[in-house]
Amino acid sequence: MINGKVIVDAIISASNNINNLRTEVDALNVFPVPDGDTGTNMSMTIGAAARELKHLPEGVAVSEALDKAASALLRGARGNSGVILSLIFRGIAKGAKGEENFTSEVIVNALRNGKESAYNAVMKPTEGTILTVIRETSDKISEDFKKDSSVSPEELWTRVCTYAEESLAKTPEILPVLKTAGVVDAGGKGLLCIFEGMKSVFCDGKIIELSGESAKPVEVAVRAASDENVDIKFCYCTEFIVDKMKDLKDGSAIKMRAYLESIGDCVVVVEDEEIVKVHVHTNEPGNAIQAGLKLGSLMNIKIENMKLQHANAEWGAGDDVEDEGDVPLAEPEKKYGFVAVAAGEGVIELFKEIGVDNVVSGGQTMNPSTADLLKAVNATASEHVFILPNNKNIIMAAEQVVPLTSKKVHVLRTKTIPQGITAMLNFDESIRSKENMDNMMVAANRVQTGQVTFAARDSVVDGRSVKQGEILGLENGKITEIEHSAVKAGYKITKSLIKKTEASMVTIIYGEDSSEEEANELEAMISAKFAGKVDVSVLNGGQPVYSFVISVE
Repeated sequence: MINGKVIVDAIISASNNINNLRTEVDALNVFPVPDGDTGTNMSMTIGAAARELKHLPEGVAVSEALDKAASALLRGARGNSGVILSLIFRGIAKGAKGEENFTSEVIVNALRNGKESAYNAVMKPTEGTILTVIRETSDKISEDFKKDSSVSPEELWTRVCTYAEESLAKTPEILPVLKTAGVVDAGGKGLLCIFEGMKSVFCDGKIIELSGESAKPVEVAVRAASDENVDIKFCYCTEFIVDKMKDLKDGSAIKMRAYLESIGDCVVVVEDEEIVKVHVHTNEPGNAIQAGLKLGSLMNIKIENMKLQHANAEWGAGDDVEDEGDVPLAEPEKKYGFVAVAAGEGVIELFKEIGVDNVVSGGQTMNPSTADLLKAVNATASEHVFILPNNKNIIMAAEQVVPLTSKKVHVLRTKTIPQGITAMLNFDESIRSKENMDNMMVAANRVQTGQVTFAARDSVVDGRSVKQGEILGLENGKITEIEHSAVKAGYKITKSLIKKTEASMVTIIYGEDSSEEEANELEAMISAKFAGKVDVSVLNGGQPVYSFVISVE
């Protein structure tokens, strides 16, 4: 019999299993641009549920256990894959509502609701992904149950895993990009890992043990426009573990330590054959993280704003959020307020200057959770709060905030920093929120965004081979240039965007991996090419990951 206690153990087992295999799942990502990897995001998401369920009593009902899990998953959701996973479990909880035990009939209803919950929340479902895996698995299980309603729940869940594996194997035939790369869908693989972790408890009575350190949430700082300076020289306590590259040169960790000493203090770098553990107090956490990425993939990233801690205003993603009563809810002092997601001192300061109340540190490679965004929203002293995610992989997490607070939340689907900036500049306090939403998004969608970054992994883009470390130029999220120079890539994509749109204004935001000299060189090249036709300005954004973020209007 699968009762509530067994469900609790199953979800803990599932969390351990996806955590153990998260690097394998991360490796399935085919897009070479650094991002919040699928396996890590899914592991953090279900990890929030596992932590919450450990506190439940032995005699808990299936319905209560799944409700608790769904609630924790929702608040802990990171990235699109984490949000979709939370939606699947929200549906599963709905399908098991009021049930004491997880019978075969309940499993069928739960998976059907999980499928519907996930599909209903996605505006344009992409097949060949986790959505396909949950849909095909649910449909086959329903068919089996119709043919034989006496099948045991243990046997039925064994088939769940079998059908999920079969569906996953077919994803490359549905999504050509997967077939080209020779991999299956990462989100679907993550879901299979979770289902198999549950199966170990359902069928064998064994919780899969954690084989290494768990993926822990980044302590995401919320930057308020009214932050006061305190006498702390280096603001961010930054910690992470590097899973070293196989061909890493000897002495690389020593060089990184020397670099960290130049940007902070309290530096600790401990190395063994497989990992490097890093601790530093710095004002440039993005630079520290970027240095770590040069040695391998990162785990257990933790960033704490010590100034905010000193002021008793520490904000962390790791705390489990039960409901909005656990989050400080600022009384409205004005009608409209704003929360933006951004990284880089210059970018953050710019958002503050144009009216954003709270900035949640995050973006590419650092996807804040729904709980992080909820805390920022509740800390905003206004009746209405507009959220600007500024990254396509954060939009879904932002949208999950809406039902979690009594504040009126409006999510602008901004996908880039330039879109977020332009949206803010087009806010009009004299008109209603719906009109503002429409006007701000119309303005944001007129902005063309160029981005220059590096390839995080070997890949193939439109038939062209991309090697790890090569420079990539993106036009509105699409890779169009592969270069060895960030300035050259920036020039090519900017020239292309100007010609396509007949733009008259360009803003170059240079990041922590670029110098002012390189930004000025890029500015000079663009100004010379479009003399008298385009105004070009340069801003020190300090953002990680992207050498240049270029706004073309």
